[in-house]
Amino acid sequence: MSLRASSWLQVSLAALAATWSLVVPTVSQAESSAKADKLVVYSSRKEHLIKPLFDRYEKEKGVKIEYITGEAGPLITRLKREGKKSPADILMTVDAGNLWYAASQNILAPIDSPILESSIPSHLQDAQNRWFAFTKRARTIVYATDRVKPEELSTYEDLADKKWRGRLCLRTSKKVYNQSLVATLIETHGEKKAEAIVKGWVDNLATDVFSNDTKAMEAVMAGQCDVTIVNTYYFGRLQKANPNIKLAIFWPNQQDRGVHVNVSGAGITQASQHKAEAQAFLTWLSQGEAQAMFANLNQEFPANPEVPSSKEVQAWGTFKEDSVAIEVAGKRQQQAIQLMDRAGYR
Repeated sequence: MSLRASSWLQVSLAALAATWSLVVPTVSQAESSAKADKLVVYSSRKEHLIKPLFDRYEKEKGVKIEYITGEAGPLITRLKREGKKSPADILMTVDAGNLWYAASQNILAPIDSPILESSIPSHLQDAQNRWFAFTKRARTIVYATDRVKPEELSTYEDLADKKWRGRLCLRTSKKVYNQSLVATLIETHGEKKAEAIVKGWVDNLATDVFSNDTKAMEAVMAGQCDVTIVNTYYFGRLQKANPNIKLAIFWPNQQDRGVHVNVSGAGITQASQHKAEAQAFLTWLSQGEAQAMFANLNQEFPANPEVPSSKEVQAWGTFKEDSVAIEVAGKRQQQAIQLMDRAGYR
């Protein structure tokens, strides 16, 4: 090829490249030009607990939140089935076990957000930043104030002692909340000791297990049993409806590992075409007003430690919480389910 021909070819290719760069944007340019005015959320949280937040965000930021509610399991299955074609930008659900499972199924994308990482304590977020907690709920002991003295209580483990024979009520083991609690017992004590503890609970049951925490507390009020284990927000609902109930919260394990705490949280789906906008929404959820709204709507604790709880929740007093990474609830979930089955906890 002659020098003149070579020079002509180089100039032509340069001109073509310049023209092409004007016509076809880079990936980052394409993403920024597709800014969303709508986000789609799949949520296992009840509508009345999330819609006020969605409405506030739309009013403040001009971004509409469309949502589908349902149980966590079917929503995760739906996301897996929809794959890259899923319209969902965000999965919002309760319990670290569900969040961990969604992440393990490659449904959630890693999030690079220094604000989220600094706003939410490290043990309340995924190690790979695929999900973050936005509220906390303690799974604690509730007792009958007319039949139990608080000094009789101490730990989750102590509820396996024979002194509680025929005095304990529990919710079914089929609920993920109890699976997560047992998962942390395994993490703390090892499988053999954890199984002995759960077997002791079963031996101490006053009656068959209940379908939910409210029914377990109602059984305590009715005198069927004296103590139970529930999520704090269920106690808050009951107390709000009847301020004079003869029930009280006891914070167990304050001399060792602390109270078992679980979460509600959210992550951005791998399929989302609006990851920047989804991240902006999650960042907003981790801050001041949104944290207060999120927690107060269901008498939960804000995940952001800089945001105070509601006055009702503050009245329950302070406690030391278990600092074990909450994703343990997911990693050991199957182990916990099998252990509870062996122990006869149905």
